[in-house]
Amino acid sequence: MELTLVEENPYRFRIEPRGDMRVPGIVFASHDLLEDAEKSLEQVVNVATLPGIVGASYAMPDIHWGYGFPIGGVAATDVDDGGVVSPGGVGFDISCGVRLLAADGDRRSLWPALPDVMDGLDRAIPRGAGPGGVWHLSGPGELERILDGGSRYAVERGHGEERDLTRCEDGGAVADADGAQVSGRARERGLGQVGSLGSANHFLEVQQVAEVYDERVAAAFGLVRDQVCVMIHCGSRGLGHQICTDHVRAMDRAMNRYGITVPDRQLACTPVDSPEGRAYLGAMAAAANYGRANRQLLSDATRRIFHRAARTRLSLVYDVSHNLAKLETHTVDGARRRLCVHRKGATRAFPPWHRELPEDIREFGQPVLIPGTMGTASYVLAGVPGGDAFHSTCHGAGRVMSRHQAARTVAGKELRARLERGGIAVRPRSLRGLAEETPEAYKDVSAVVEASEGAGLCRTVARLVPLGVVKG
Repeated sequence: MELTLVEENPYRFRIEPRGDMRVPGIVFASHDLLEDAEKSLEQVVNVATLPGIVGASYAMPDIHWGYGFPIGGVAATDVDDGGVVSPGGVGFDISCGVRLLAADGDRRSLWPALPDVMDGLDRAIPRGAGPGGVWHLSGPGELERILDGGSRYAVERGHGEERDLTRCEDGGAVADADGAQVSGRARERGLGQVGSLGSANHFLEVQQVAEVYDERVAAAFGLVRDQVCVMIHCGSRGLGHQICTDHVRAMDRAMNRYGITVPDRQLACTPVDSPEGRAYLGAMAAAANYGRANRQLLSDATRRIFHRAARTRLSLVYDVSHNLAKLETHTVDGARRRLCVHRKGATRAFPPWHRELPEDIREFGQPVLIPGTMGTASYVLAGVPGGDAFHSTCHGAGRVMSRHQAARTVAGKELRARLERGGIAVRPRSLRGLAEETPEAYKDVSAVVEASEGAGLCRTVARLVPLGVVKG
């Protein structure tokens, strides 16, 4: 059946319910950003069939095809009305997210030391698909404490400071983590990867604040023009991937018992309050804590390099995930409801004065961190009153090429030379991996941010440009 998009305004499109859809599809984007989006829009339709879904099946401007849900998909289900949780609505890299650190110096002061900083980061930051991390755990017991305590445990062990917790989503650890629901294979994969970037689109980038659009909000977040920053983008590594794999299989086997059918087995799900649903949410929270600890340890390693090479201090601006399902209370049809909000490749964007925001920035709205592509820009946004899609927004640029296609368009050596001619120091794990992440493989992140702001999902605070990048 041909899919019809109804334009409601320049940045909002509607897919009317059809067939088994329980709610409409709502897509926040521009016409240009929706080119070649047909497969991912069909996934928006499929998500709209999930039991208990409320509001709409939403898609952010960086939408592209994913496992079950589109990447850039948001869906909330009513827990008390048989609403389901689906691992496909979180993805394999559970709690993949972004952390932004701000330096106490600007580009001019750092520039003479930048080569030493980049060489130090190249040596200190473990990356790639296999094992290796900055923290060598003493054994399974210490892994258990990470799964339960996240960044809090890392900070307790001397790998950070109190601000690292107050400026982190959930205070550094997701509640209700249940390590008993994490399989032995997942634990095995996670044991040797604590404090590592991983591969693919994960990175650590040294940046400069190029533009400030709202000086008052930026100052509250800790940002000023020309300031040096460090952005870290990574997740829960092999542990999160294995948890998703394990629980998709378990839910696929269990759906018949609950009378659930889905148009795509990658949307395997069970009621939130079922044994399988609770088991997944407990394991997912454990993986999220692993992801928070992972970024915390990478921050700690980065701080040491900056202090040694440039006598520069780094303070946390914010840390937020963009692959997570969370139990939140929202108003739906005039009533407050307990919802399971899936955000896959989408970032929570709570409005000003939300009680879960840190006190020192509560009046300004939640910081939202949007990584761009090598050689372009990244953005700091803020949540706004009345934000749609259960206070969610975009998470990045969004792929338009497969990694294989990207690697065929440019050689890694050629891309590295091009970036360095543009003044960006590049430290890749491999030239092939660098080529797979060429900027041409992604949408225009500025257009994604413009559409997100135009749709009323957030507002722009600052634009950051790269000075150096460490790639997985």
